[in-house]
Amino acid sequence: MTATTWRERLLALDTGLVSDALDRLALKGATYGIRPVFPSSRIAGRVQTVHTTPAGRTVSQHHLGMRTIAAAEPGDVIVVDSGGRIDVSSWGDILSTASKLKGLSGVVVDGACRDVDGCQAVGFPVYARGIVPMTARGRIVEDAFNVPVQCGGVAVHPGDWLIADGSGVVFIPQDRVAEVLGVAEELAAAEQQMLASLKEGMAVLQVDQQSGYEQMLKHD
Repeated sequence: MTATTWRERLLALDTGLVSDALDRLALKGATYGIRPVFPSSRIAGRVQTVHTTPAGRTVSQHHLGMRTIAAAEPGDVIVVDSGGRIDVSSWGDILSTASKLKGLSGVVVDGACRDVDGCQAVGFPVYARGIVPMTARGRIVEDAFNVPVQCGGVAVHPGDWLIADGSGVVFIPQDRVAEVLGVAEELAAAEQQMLASLKEGMAVLQVDQQSGYEQMLKHD
């Protein structure tokens, strides 16, 4: 199945459903503490990664994120591992503009970003742990890109998939995408049936009992 099809199927879901599917399959992928920094559309895509380290002995020839943006394909999502630091920015409007022009879907920063007004103006979705005005220059550098990273308590590899919306960010291991999507779509259909029953006037306890909602996430 093509990357475009995976993305379309993910965008028809939400992070809650995908998180529930991961629970059903005993997989870890839901993050904590990372949220959209301004209202934006849901994003989904294949992951490209950036890893940062404190500035000092490590010298970089490029500003962090630039090499990853150059290597990424349209639709991809950049994931920046800054170890959860919120005292220095790991993303700004120059990077957002370059990513938008490349056709990328968004960025997820386990750390802080800045230039929020500029990022919003260019229409590039940014998810982060915090917002600060301080530049990365002289404080942190990129020491590797497209390597395994940590993001929001989840181990993430280049080529994994993610979905992000107003509730947060969820990752999917690249070798389990079809399985996770299948379960998430099954759960989505069940939830839609529950909502329809409630809107038709069925009592909430009857809907609960009929759907077996509490048992939906039991492992097979």
